[in-house]
Amino acid sequence: MTSRRSFLKLIGAAATGSLAAEYACLWQQKAYAETLDQLYNLPLAGDVRILHTTDIHAQLLPIYFREPNVNLGIGSAEGKLPHRVGHALLDSTDIHEGTIESYAFTYLDFNANARKYGKMGGVANLATLYKQLRQQAGTDRVLTLDGGDLWQGSATSLWTRGRDMVEVSNLLGIDIMTGHWEFTYHQQETLSNIQAFNGEFIAQNVRIKEDSLFEDAYYEMAEEFDGIGLYDEDSGIPFKPYTIREVAGHRIAVVGQAFPRTANANPQGFIPDWTFGIREDELIELIDQINDDESPDALILLSHNGMDVDLKLASRVNGIDAILGGHTHDGIPIPVEVNTPDGSSCLVTNAGTNGKFVGVLDIRMRDEKGMAYHLLPVFDSLLESDPDMSGLVSSLRSQIYQDSVVESRAPAHKVHPARLGIRYEEILSERLALADRTLYRRGNFMGTWDQLICDALIHEYDAQIALSPGFRWGTTVLAGDWITMEDVMTQTAMTYGETYVQEMTGETLLTILESVADNLFDPDPYLQAGGDMARVSGMHYSIDPSKPLLERITEALLGNGESITADGTYVVAGWGVVGDYPDGRLIWDIVRDYLISERDDDNVIRIPKMHHPTLIGVSDNPGIKDYEGILA
Repeated sequence: MTSRRSFLKLIGAAATGSLAAEYACLWQQKAYAETLDQLYNLPLAGDVRILHTTDIHAQLLPIYFREPNVNLGIGSAEGKLPHRVGHALLDSTDIHEGTIESYAFTYLDFNANARKYGKMGGVANLATLYKQLRQQAGTDRVLTLDGGDLWQGSATSLWTRGRDMVEVSNLLGIDIMTGHWEFTYHQQETLSNIQAFNGEFIAQNVRIKEDSLFEDAYYEMAEEFDGIGLYDEDSGIPFKPYTIREVAGHRIAVVGQAFPRTANANPQGFIPDWTFGIREDELIELIDQINDDESPDALILLSHNGMDVDLKLASRVNGIDAILGGHTHDGIPIPVEVNTPDGSSCLVTNAGTNGKFVGVLDIRMRDEKGMAYHLLPVFDSLLESDPDMSGLVSSLRSQIYQDSVVESRAPAHKVHPARLGIRYEEILSERLALADRTLYRRGNFMGTWDQLICDALIHEYDAQIALSPGFRWGTTVLAGDWITMEDVMTQTAMTYGETYVQEMTGETLLTILESVADNLFDPDPYLQAGGDMARVSGMHYSIDPSKPLLERITEALLGNGESITADGTYVVAGWGVVGDYPDGRLIWDIVRDYLISERDDDNVIRIPKMHHPTLIGVSDNPGIKDYEGILA
């Protein structure tokens, strides 16, 4: 079996000294080796090594994660990374089908390959790999970064309000991070977690609201957390925007870019004093200042923008050598080289999700400057668990569910009485049903996990239609395996998991779907939110992603074939409400009860029907393959 073992990008220096001005590609063609020594043997290709993870979403243990078969690029993004799936992705990266790399980066033959190659990620495996990569480079030559969405996404992170992952972050030795879902705990909890984090939390694009700067309460809160949240009062900047690290005698500048639409995509009530944005103008000014005043040897943007936003940003901003990106969960085997306005270049990457990958960026400072980049898959079967991290994980999962546990923002659902006094691991290991098919979420339109969640909502509320958010986090369960409470929580564990049922007009319903579609398919990346389309059940619709706002959805029908009309009224159930929230049951409890009550005599839960929308005009798009719905 042969495949490209690694992905190496060397970038030559220009007269200006930019690390990314002229470039040459060097592809390593070697037999792929399924042993630890061969796969993870990565001597330092330069003077400084940067390790990068992102979007781990609090997954302590190894997981399965199926990559999407629908990741559409529309307009100028069509056919370009990250919008290539399956064979189209393999063809652009020289990965051979059927190899362990193909399993890591694509959905192809996922079930068979998952059984063959096993789970991926797990923080104990990450700890082992980090240690090895540091030792190979020399520990004094390594800087470890995380792009955010690290402290949310599991039951234990919800129940500890992210503190379990802060402890993991510290043991992993993360030096610098930025954030997104880290802000979906209450503001004081976020500041407390940052205070307990041993590294630096940076974000140049967060601001304190002007009204908050006139309130004593904000200053008292910042004082309680040693000034965190009030980095620069005059400029209204709550967090340190960048940092300079001396690494092996070289000055590395790292600028933080938190998710710019946090206050729109997540409840503003959790972060009442902060605003977010891309803030391109301020970023340009900051980078010019850093390069003029600090004279760094390299400047890295640690971003949670999403890859399409990063690609546009790189084309408009000078002075960035590489963008280490996250948010959109794209596992991209090779970096994308983007021309900057001054004729230099910027390397743009994205390191996937759920701890599946570690990005390794080696920078050569002397002689001919350059960069080498690898995205290493983290295979549970090829790595020995780090004993210290394994011990921490065991300790975290052995905690007892107590009265202090907070499960949601709704006071009536802060504590689940049936779980009191039980260890986390015991709660999470409960077997609920056997999966009749592989359950996954990731993909622009519909996943089997999402269908199951929608079915549970319709069953609970006797609704006509169910809506589920297009979150990109959530792991995979293989066909025939037990669905556990832990699996349910990886799809749903968030601080606003209340459900609702209400009457909704057809106009309101279709406006919601059009709005979400615009967040996904707006031709301007700066106006994209980075999630996937809202999931629906009990209805069918047709959509043309290339159309403008309010023109994408051309047909909408109830499950019985009746047309959904603008003035019609429909009973709709859903969850994950950003604005005003109802006092409904928590989604994970509804899904749990549904799995138990509806499994058959063989303990199998069956999905009677998948509600894939009809897609118009994308049948030749390299971002879609093996679609189970209709391509018109």
